[in-house]
Amino acid sequence: MRDWSKQRGVGWLLVCLVTAASGCMLGGPAGPDTYTGPKARSVKAPASGGTEKAASPKAAARSGRGSAKPAAHAAKGSPTPKALPADERSPASPGPVKGPLAISVNQAIVMALENNPELAVERLEPEILATYAQEEQAIFDPLLTAVLGHERFRAQDLSSGGVWFRYNTDSVVGEATLSKLFPTGTTVELGASSWVEDASRDGQQLIESRLGMTVTQALLRGAGTRVNLARVREARLDALASKYEVRGFAEMVIALVEQTYWDYALGRRQIDIYNRSIALAEQLLEDCKGKVRAGAMPTSALAAAESEVALRRQDMVDARSNTAKAKALLLGFLSPPRAQRKRRDLQFVDGLVVPHVQLDDVESHVRVALRMRPDLNQARVLAQREELQVMRTRNGLLPRLDLFMTLGKTGYAETFGGSWKRFARDRYDLLVGLSVEYPFGNHEARAQHKRAVLGRRQAEHAIENLEQLAEVDVQTAYIEVICTKEKVAAVATTRRLDEEKLRIETETFRLGQASSFQVARAQRDLARRQIAEAEAIAEHLKALVELYRLEGSLLERRGISAPGGEPADLRLPKP
Repeated sequence: MRDWSKQRGVGWLLVCLVTAASGCMLGGPAGPDTYTGPKARSVKAPASGGTEKAASPKAAARSGRGSAKPAAHAAKGSPTPKALPADERSPASPGPVKGPLAISVNQAIVMALENNPELAVERLEPEILATYAQEEQAIFDPLLTAVLGHERFRAQDLSSGGVWFRYNTDSVVGEATLSKLFPTGTTVELGASSWVEDASRDGQQLIESRLGMTVTQALLRGAGTRVNLARVREARLDALASKYEVRGFAEMVIALVEQTYWDYALGRRQIDIYNRSIALAEQLLEDCKGKVRAGAMPTSALAAAESEVALRRQDMVDARSNTAKAKALLLGFLSPPRAQRKRRDLQFVDGLVVPHVQLDDVESHVRVALRMRPDLNQARVLAQREELQVMRTRNGLLPRLDLFMTLGKTGYAETFGGSWKRFARDRYDLLVGLSVEYPFGNHEARAQHKRAVLGRRQAEHAIENLEQLAEVDVQTAYIEVICTKEKVAAVATTRRLDEEKLRIETETFRLGQASSFQVARAQRDLARRQIAEAEAIAEHLKALVELYRLEGSLLERRGISAPGGEPADLRLPKP
């Protein structure tokens, strides 16, 4: 009975300590440094069609950031859009209605952002990296440890009468400790323990109970919030850098979708042109046959007209093949569900139209690129991470010097309750001192610090290189936009002249003053000019998309709000 009662007392002590410590851990508010970074959400875009409006790069640079949700606003002078519910389907999603589904270029962007599997993979990366920040934060979580044990010791001793006798000593030990490391480099440890000893040689029971607290403060290595929170901030910067990476990938997907869409539109335009060209060639062949029957033209003249019809049909085969390839590639980017592909055919409705866009000067676009390009902002964030590593490894060069203080009170009695009641007496133990630790040579810390310094220097050179590349890329893309726009105007003028030339040659042929070869050549020249005009328009549209992508404003110009919309701040976060 006595052994059972003393063990029950120790067990009740551990239960109380565990309950109190659990209440402190679960009920306390989150610390100010707890990471609550936003999760990467699905990127969506407006599903409304229409011709793109002009948007200055200055307006694109001022666009706000937010969770990647659809926005039905123009890039210039429009408020940040409200986020739609996650389960709301876009107008581009095929519904139960039968028949072909018409898709504009904006709706194609929506489908690509919602369904593209590669983008879905990239979008999860910021959430995954955010868990590393929470993992690094775990070092500051309170830690509760409890120990309960039983020991039996059998020995022999010599009595006062000179007789050897054997005896047993049973001991029960219970201990609970709650410790926590603070960002300042302070470690606080609270402990309570009881030790019960029952010796058979004298039949007495001794119970020792103790309450203690130990506080340790780092004075050199590991001192200060900037050093102890460095790893947490590094993990958060990694998550932020991944958001810029996702943003750049989303812009690349949008650019590929738009450029492939215009390739498909170009193919459709070519098919229409070749259809009209074949009809003209067949009409010319019929006219030649009529003249041959009337005796106004030799039979040998039909060869040129028949060859022209065959040549136009050959061009039609190539145009249809290229159009089918462009459509298959575009469907690959959109990644609609297989069941939807079988249930409804997808028709892409936007044609080749020259947009009315007034560009700013090239220096304005370069300034936007230096602020908004995702790869440049990602490099800046990684440079901040390297700076944190330099600061953390520099602190590792210092010796470890800790100031510690241990304060406790101990009670002794023959009963469990009595040992805790004797704390009121003037019994306590106090230990205050310094502990020093320093490895001779300190090669590991020196190597880590040197690697961090070189990494920071490398990151600085990488930023300079990316800034130069951004400037060259934007200038080259800007020149391409200007050249393709001028080419559209020049080819349009040539096409109008060829139309007039064909009209004159056709009229002259009907009057018998021109050969079928001259008419066929005029028809061929007109078809080539029409194809060249369509290609020039497609090149101009794709050049605009490439310019907006290279300056980092494509998402804003398409009305899409996504993480990473703000330029990276080069200043280190304050502790």
